[in-house]
Formats: sequence, C-alpha cells, structure tokens
Amino acid sequence: MSALLQVENVTMRFGGLVALNNVSFSVARGGVLAIIGPNGAGKSTLFNVITGVYRPTSGRVTFDGAEITGRPSYQVVQRGIARTFQSSRLFSDLSVLDNVIIGMHTRTKTGVLGALFAPAASRREMAACVDRAEALLKLGSGDLFEQRYRLAGTLAQADRRRLEIARALASQPKLLLLDEPSVGMDETETDALIADIVRLRATDPNLSVILIEHDMRVVEAFPGHVMCIDYGSRIAEGDFAAVRADPHVQEAYLGKAAAHA
Repeated sequence: MSALLQVENVTMRFGGLVALNNVSFSVARGGVLAIIGPNGAGKSTLFNVITGVYRPTSGRVTFDGAEITGRPSYQVVQRGIARTFQSSRLFSDLSVLDNVIIGMHTRTKTGVLGALFAPAASRREMAACVDRAEALLKLGSGDLFEQRYRLAGTLAQADRRRLEIARALASQPKLLLLDEPSVGMDETETDALIADIVRLRATDPNLSVILIEHDMRVVEAFPGHVMCIDYGSRIAEGDFAAVRADPHVQEAYLGKAAAHA
C-alpha cells in the first residue's frame, strides 16, 4: 500500500517548550496507526500540525502527494483529512442530524445566491445531505439514528463521541484522525467503538485512520502499526507486541509491570 500521509522531521516549539521533536512517520492508504504516549507527550499537537491548526517550526507534512504544511484547516479538510477532538466540539443547540449535515460543508455547492435564485436545486442538495447524514447515523453502533432530531447537547457522552465521528465522516475523508475516541466510554461502549472502526474500514477499505488512545484494548484491536511518543519524540514504532515490549515504552507509559502482563 502506498503512503497517503507522510510526516517528515516535524518539530514544534512554543517559545522554549519543544512540543514535537523531529517526528517522522507515514500512514499507508487504507492503513491504521495507533499513537500512544503519556499525557502531555505531544500527541494532540501532532494532530494540530497535520490539520493546519499549527504551522510547524520545521519539517513538512505531505498528504496524497501534495505538501500541506501549515495550510489553513479548511483546505486540509477539502483535501480529505477529518478529525475529532479530545473535548466535544459539537453544536449543542442543534440537532444530531444538523450536526452531521454541517460536516458536509466542504462538499456542498449551494451558497446564499444559489438558495435565493435556484431554490429547487438547493432543496435537492439538502435532501441528498439529509439522506447521507441518516446513512452515517445508521452506520455506527447505538441508536443515534433514532435520536437524530434530539439536541446534540443532551446526548450521553458515548453518543456524543459517536456523533463527532459521524460528523467527521460527513466530509468524505481519505484520512480520519480520532483523538482519544473512547474517552468517557465503559467497556461495552468501547467494544462497540472498536466494532464501528472495523465496520468503517470494511465499508471503505481505502480509508486511513490515525487514533490517539490510552485504552490499550482499543490499540490492541489494531495492532499492525503503533507509535509511542514521549516528551515530543518518537521513542518506538512497530506492531503492538514490539512496541509494548520496548523498555523505553514501558518506562515512559505502560509501566514496568506491562512486560509481565
């Protein structure tokens, strides 16, 4: 499989703080990368660099054959990268369905003038958006589809995480970045999340996924490509078994007891 995303020698400094230190890796088209590391290691900063929230101090990011280093976030989304965040970024006072439709804004054509002077075309496009949003809500676990007219702010935590993933998928990404998607989920909900990701990959084999996770059950479910970051540096990369056994990883994150688990 060819590389869809390449991160080369990326360093991110905030004054005297080095949040990322010469980080390099790649993600294959249709591949899954799990990123682990302690809190404050630089994992979310890495997502912010990839998605254009931050321009790195040095290094570059290439996506689908084009350099995207420091490009505005809306251009990154247009090119095919979508993400979720650690903390909820839903529109709490809008419905579940509306939140998903908003995720399609980079793929729709109707603007203000179109809505005014071509209302029939505008209505057709909106109807198509509703159909696609409902299909995305049916794709995930749980009963989000049945709750599609409910205000997003009233959802349970696990459903909010599912909705954020559905909204990200609404932009039709080639690469999906999930920042701690299992936060706030119990074991049953986490198992359902794993099943959702497996189902997504089966539905779209070309979809690449990068997930930041602290729950090792989620990481172990996608064991082929794991990277550990500590103090902004990549300290290990490989399959889950190799990364888990690495003494630097055990010391930095998993704990000495992990070697005997």
